[in-house]
Amino acid sequence: MIADVRRREIADIVRAEGSVTVAQVEERFGVSSMTARRDLAELERLGIARRTHGGAVAPELTSHEDSFVSRLERQSVEKTALAQAAAAMVVAGESVFLDSSSTAYHVARALVERAEPVTIITNSQPIMDLVASQATEEVDLIGIGGSLRRLTRSFVGPVATAAVRAHFPDHLFFSVKGLTRDGVLTDADPLEAEVKRSMIEHVDAAVLLVDRSKLEARGLSVIGRIGAVSTVLAAAVTHENLGSLRAHGVRVQVVSGAGEQS
Repeated sequence: MIADVRRREIADIVRAEGSVTVAQVEERFGVSSMTARRDLAELERLGIARRTHGGAVAPELTSHEDSFVSRLERQSVEKTALAQAAAAMVVAGESVFLDSSSTAYHVARALVERAEPVTIITNSQPIMDLVASQATEEVDLIGIGGSLRRLTRSFVGPVATAAVRAHFPDHLFFSVKGLTRDGVLTDADPLEAEVKRSMIEHVDAAVLLVDRSKLEARGLSVIGRIGAVSTVLAAAVTHENLGSLRAHGVRVQVVSGAGEQS
């Protein structure tokens, strides 16, 4: 099959399914990994696809932002596994930043269920509601205020970033819209990105929580580089995904019980 014909068929897959992986291209068209990547790079140049770790997605998927409620229901098995691993990293009496991601909400729930002394500092309204509604008094809450984004139910803006910079907790647990091949953390909204960037700058142990979907998307706004992260907790990722993450020099821990792929 000549390259132009093959690329048209790959483009049809991206349009129909929203994404395609290098492995899928190799298997379907009987080409090498290098050829598959070259095809995807050409589709990106033409604006037909956007490259991700191990494949490509439709361009419109990279800029779309979903509501908090809809995100909370996705990849719930992976997020629960990530949350349990994150909570296990927290020692009684420590304090944590939690961002406004749905994954961080699962971390908050895991910390509340442990019923051990911990202080949660967050700009997420759902996390604030979760902690406030619990009977336990072991979990202290510091709510970060600011301008409310109703879509994500989070507080952002200069008031929020100033509040973040007034604290220096032990851990940060956060997620992102997507991670580029070059190791850039991205979010869909610039104000959300700024809050997360401030959190990363004001903590020693920034822990990024990702599943494979985060490696197949990209947001509009840059948060920073993955090198600023101390640990990546990864769920349901391939060996290729792991290789790409570790190539950036960060510590990667694969979370068990979340359907990891080989």
